Amino acid sequence: MVPLLQELGLDVRCEFVEANEAFLQLGLKLQAALQGGAEFTGQDMALLLEMTQDLALRLEISADVIMVHEPRLLPLAGQKTVQGKKWIWGCCLDLSQASPEAWQQLAPFIEQYDAVTFLAPSFARALSRRSFLIPPAIDPLSERNRGLAQPAIDAVLAKYNIPRDKPILLQVSRFDQLKGPAALLQAFEVVRKGSECRLVMAGTATSKASVEPVIAALRERASSNPDVHILLVPAGRDHEINALQRASAVIVQEALSEGFGLVASEALWKARPVVAVATRGLPLQIKNKFTGLLTHDTEETASALKQLLTNPEYARRLAENGREHVRHNFLIVRQLRDYILLLVALEHQGDIIQLE
Repeated sequence: MVPLLQELGLDVRCEFVEANEAFLQLGLKLQAALQGGAEFTGQDMALLLEMTQDLALRLEISADVIMVHEPRLLPLAGQKTVQGKKWIWGCCLDLSQASPEAWQQLAPFIEQYDAVTFLAPSFARALSRRSFLIPPAIDPLSERNRGLAQPAIDAVLAKYNIPRDKPILLQVSRFDQLKGPAALLQAFEVVRKGSECRLVMAGTATSKASVEPVIAALRERASSNPDVHILLVPAGRDHEINALQRASAVIVQEALSEGFGLVASEALWKARPVVAVATRGLPLQIKNKFTGLLTHDTEETASALKQLLTNPEYARRLAENGREHVRHNFLIVRQLRDYILLLVALEHQGDIIQLE
């Protein structure tokens, strides 16, 4: 997005923070606390303040508008000493279940910002600061989403020994129990009793050791079923995920807990029908029975999968609608427009702005 904004005449740059392992782990703990997990103590907060003060000395914070994305960098707004500069927190977390202790400690820093952006209405909290909704978006020209020729798709299937003799059901997610892999296996076992199909579960991991227990349990359960393929795709192989999505008949998101779930838009952009559990940001992307099918439990997921496998014309219409929905709502050109409108809004008071 930076080069696109620059082409529109805005002087934009992106600053990256180099952090040591202690700062990374502190950030993970803070993120968990803001999403209802581990506690974030006063001692943790003191350490965070010390680290961000050190970072502030090394960052060039000289712009007219500063947008902070990382929650661990929230205290940087303490550098807000020059009048007229605008500070924005681009919140990418679901704050609806934030730990009261963590929220109490961070709220004073959030109040120093001029505005906060949220990914979805359900992620937001009431603030005295102005709040804006800016959902995430996909880059249609990235390795993960650009068009692929059939030979490239076939090569990836051959690499992972996935035959094309049956329709492929695919879930792309990290190997975590919260992503519902066991429930998806259960749904697949129901579906294959009446419809020939294969199940591919693909995920990436920065640390293989962190996902090995989940993968091992899945492979043990599916050991007698040659139609189940569990793939740990190395990080950085976005073209392989792209190929797997384009080779699939239906793409599934059976997550018990989800962030925004932008992988649904990736699938819809490739004109593939999507079945997803109606959680968090997924209902924004999937309009039930129009751009995909939303479910609430394993039984409903199995039923939706059977419906799409046995009614390819209905599946095709959902997929076409889904691609158009993403074209208008979840590509980076829409996100680009939202950021420009945010900059305009910051120069005006009130929710209604008359543009000349």
